[in-house]
Amino acid sequence: MDQNRSEALQGLANELQLVNETLTPLEALTWVEVLWEDFEATLARAGEKYQGEAVAVRFVQQQIKQHGAMLHRFNTTNEKFKHLMIGRDTQ
Repeated sequence: MDQNRSEALQGLANELQLVNETLTPLEALTWVEVLWEDFEATLARAGEKYQGEAVAVRFVQQQIKQHGAMLHRFNTTNEKFKHLMIGRDTQ
């Protein structure tokens, strides 16, 4: 991962922690990475041209704004996200 992406991910993780104090710094970073990767994978599956990191950053910021405060309550059986649920009260 290049330094710009790493810095962008850390900045987004900081934004997420501002709206969700329940998440640890590592959990916030993991959520941001998952959201970013999922966005890129969705574009790729749809055959869309990659539009750059700025578009991914805007997408993740939008997700943080819309869902960030409640991410700690996210519950799933999807193995991709299950590690984020360990030890969490999703009520």
